[in-house]
Amino acid sequence: MDWLHHVFQKSPETALFLSLAAGYLIGQINFGKFQLGGVGGSLLAAVVVSQVGVQIDNGVKSVMFAVFIYAVGYDSGPQFFNSLNRRTLREIAMAVFLAVTALVTVIGCAKVFGLNKGLAAGLAGGALTQSAIIGTAGDAIARLGLPAQETKALQADVAIAYAVTYVFGSLGAIIVCVNILPKFMGQSLKEASIEAEKSLAGGLGGPAPGQVSALPPLVGRTYRVMLDGAGGAGAAGRTVADIEMDEQDAITIERIRRAGHAIEPQPDMTLEPGDIVLVVGRREVMAGAAAQLGEEVADTDGVSVVMQKRQGVFAMRGMNHWTMRAVRATVDRDMRHGVYVHAVTRAGMPLPVLPETRLEHGDVITFYGSPQDTKRAVDAAGYELPYSDKTDFIYMGVGIVVGLLIGLIVVRVGGIPITLGSGGGCLLAGLVFGWMRGKHPMYGVMPPAASQLLKDFGLAAFVAVVGLNSGLQAVVTVKQSGLTIFLLGEFVTLFPLLLAMLFGRYVLRYDNAAIFAGALSGARSANPAFGGVLDKAESPAPTAAFAVTYALANVLLTLLGPLIVGLV
Repeated sequence: MDWLHHVFQKSPETALFLSLAAGYLIGQINFGKFQLGGVGGSLLAAVVVSQVGVQIDNGVKSVMFAVFIYAVGYDSGPQFFNSLNRRTLREIAMAVFLAVTALVTVIGCAKVFGLNKGLAAGLAGGALTQSAIIGTAGDAIARLGLPAQETKALQADVAIAYAVTYVFGSLGAIIVCVNILPKFMGQSLKEASIEAEKSLAGGLGGPAPGQVSALPPLVGRTYRVMLDGAGGAGAAGRTVADIEMDEQDAITIERIRRAGHAIEPQPDMTLEPGDIVLVVGRREVMAGAAAQLGEEVADTDGVSVVMQKRQGVFAMRGMNHWTMRAVRATVDRDMRHGVYVHAVTRAGMPLPVLPETRLEHGDVITFYGSPQDTKRAVDAAGYELPYSDKTDFIYMGVGIVVGLLIGLIVVRVGGIPITLGSGGGCLLAGLVFGWMRGKHPMYGVMPPAASQLLKDFGLAAFVAVVGLNSGLQAVVTVKQSGLTIFLLGEFVTLFPLLLAMLFGRYVLRYDNAAIFAGALSGARSANPAFGGVLDKAESPAPTAAFAVTYALANVLLTLLGPLIVGLV
């Protein structure tokens, strides 16, 4: 192994990327329905690689954690602040109860079994599968002012306890949310989801990535114009404006082919027998269009047009909080002609496209229609939101700088220094900057793929550096207290979940197993458990409750790291 040690001394980054590659390979191995995952696998791989002897500069660890925790806050910001309202008090209570219960449980175990700050924080990180605790706890330990060797030993204990307890942390959440909770409620997740879908008006159940609806809301059809009475109804002799107004502007005639030539329709143009017309509109209205036009045909030569989806930020003066029905009634018919609202989002969250949906300034509206029609609609609604797949590094850089500066602030309470640290500061900055991006979507672009890369690579690299720098001490600690930590991990995993299940059922009055399972798995920030819930439910119904509790849990559970370090 001397040659490997020599390679790592010359190029320590080789050990880092080797740990990531091996870790994610290990993380893909199935143990029944359970996978360790890339983060847990990277930690184990880094511990093994570290036995050869390698050290990574701690500055790499700090940078990786800063970008990871900022991205977590950035993605959760809109949901986090939007969840703080009366309608979601039940979900807020669930997330807070589980976080407080978990904190008390970990501190109790540490006091009874004499765990040090590092082992207690690692126990929380692994048993609660909140990997960010490794970073926030390690950062808090570094600020205690302890000797360098003791600080390093405590940080190593965080990683080791995390590795020992992580596997059952994931598995236990799956067992409770997918198996125990439905039996406790006396209702299968699939039955509960069907019931929830019936009661949720305008639910969020959109298609998953890679899926499209077989019945799209907006469609195009071609018809051959017939004379009225020639085998049925017909539109010959009527003007374009008359036909569109009969359907209350729910359809638009976009192109006409007459005598082999394509012509642009005008409102006062009269249709003639044999004209081929391209009609675009909402599917439910289009079904009856044949009765007004003639027979549907597959002949599209010369009448096909390019349609476009264009996003605009709603900023119409004097119309904030107006319903879609009221806005439509106010806008001139010529202005809205040929334009359809395809989707509406607020701070990244979809809204139902319904007449009574209230629009707020900053909402992003996706218009559908011809390029010139959608451009007119966007300019009238506010301003266009250009599509971009490039990250706004100015916005991101300023956000991380603000977070790091917040982390330097120290407040003394009773002589005890209290600080968020760089981790907590970047998390808070990410939340605020993500929320501001939702309110002002022209700024701070960070495509979902870029954000996911920052989170995945940032956390995995951070954990790998921890494992590489601390792995030599791992074997000794595991031999000394590995079994005890593992059993305590089982207790910390199950006890808060079971208490939260009782609290949710008898205090918060959850009566639907699917919604309850979504809320509980989100409150534990347990993505594998939520995946199991969706698999059993065969429906997106649990998603709404999960989104609220998960956004809160990402913040509350992450902050357990410095709290445990300060209280143990």
